[in-house]
Amino acid sequence: MPGILEDRDRIFTNLYGLHDWGLEGAKKRGAWNGTADIVALGKDWICEQMKASGLRGRGGAGFATGLKWTFMPKEVRPGRPHYLLINADESEPGTCKDREILRHDPHLLIEGALIAARAMLANTCYIYIRGEYVREREVLEAAVKQAYEARLIGKNNLNGWDFDVYIHHGGGAYICGDETALMESFEGKKGQPRLKPPFPAGAGIYGCPTTVNNVESIAVVGTILRRGAGWFSQFGRPNNTGTKLFCVSGHVNEPCNVEEAMSIPLKDLLETHCGGVRGGWGNLKAVIPGGSSTPLITAEQCETVLMDFDALKDLKSGLGTAAVIVMDKSTDLIRAIGRLSYFYKHESCGQCTPCREGTGWMWRVMERMASGEAEMREIDLLLDVASQVEGHTICGLGDAAAWPIQGLFRHFRHEVEERITSYRAHRPHVQGATLEAAE
Repeated sequence: MPGILEDRDRIFTNLYGLHDWGLEGAKKRGAWNGTADIVALGKDWICEQMKASGLRGRGGAGFATGLKWTFMPKEVRPGRPHYLLINADESEPGTCKDREILRHDPHLLIEGALIAARAMLANTCYIYIRGEYVREREVLEAAVKQAYEARLIGKNNLNGWDFDVYIHHGGGAYICGDETALMESFEGKKGQPRLKPPFPAGAGIYGCPTTVNNVESIAVVGTILRRGAGWFSQFGRPNNTGTKLFCVSGHVNEPCNVEEAMSIPLKDLLETHCGGVRGGWGNLKAVIPGGSSTPLITAEQCETVLMDFDALKDLKSGLGTAAVIVMDKSTDLIRAIGRLSYFYKHESCGQCTPCREGTGWMWRVMERMASGEAEMREIDLLLDVASQVEGHTICGLGDAAAWPIQGLFRHFRHEVEERITSYRAHRPHVQGATLEAAE
């Protein structure tokens, strides 16, 4: 049932860096406890337990983690080793959860990677970390070194599964958060998405079977298997189970990262952990619930919505990475969404024509709508273009560029129309301006 998570049920007990991030501190908090016993139970048991836990990917897509692992080949063929590739390229605006794991609880990630690798018959893990995460990389490298020295990983380690971890520092590109673009970048090529199929489990890095998982998805594995799938699945609603890191920013009194139960009401999340909305709940205007790519929801919807995949999908939005961006009534929503449009235009890799041309076009129109210089007929034209970008690109960046715009007009179209009307009323000389001239 939805509710406030008790401290005894938290997985990330050093989320705020108050304790030792190193091996000894991690062991005191429960990491590496009984890992060898878990590994010894074998890949089938691990996968079944992960499926029973109901864990869905914490990187945004929400695909069932245990099921994803079973897509890997059941046997390792000669010359085709299996790989685990961890996506630490956390670049979604508003999202800042994985960095806290990397710098404050890195051993949970390393332990989870070992167990996940055992489930997929992989002996090698690569962690692709965001280019700007310099301090996080330094801590993670030190933690990996500690794990090697303690023989927790490496050849002939104490846990009974040969396992090596390597850290790859990315160049700092949002597009490399896409799993196939990440693989391309990892191999030293342009960070551009690959066509699927083949899917990574069939042909990933170096053409070998590969599974790509988010940092949070892997970091919770050890605790889930120690405490049991039933323990994890008791939190949240069916198909939306477990605990989740929420990163709340914007117009709240106390922005924070916090681990909470899935399906917690958004209002409870903001009022319990963030000191409420700046100026009181009545001052709330809109919320982006899952990172910048998810469509915003209105203050009225925020009253009752639950923070999980299905509840937000029902509102035509999404949980995404659970990066909650709160906007009060002082926010110029049109300019805010226009700013996000610029971000996606800037980060497009340019491989797909709808994205390469569409993101720039949408941003330019959004800029004129923010100032009021656009024409009324451009609203429907913009929505038409957004729908043509959405779903017509190799990766999800086209969708991510279209959704914030669609969310704005779904709920706040009247504000755009009022701004255009006001601009025309105060500048009658532009009445005859055409769309072509404006462009």
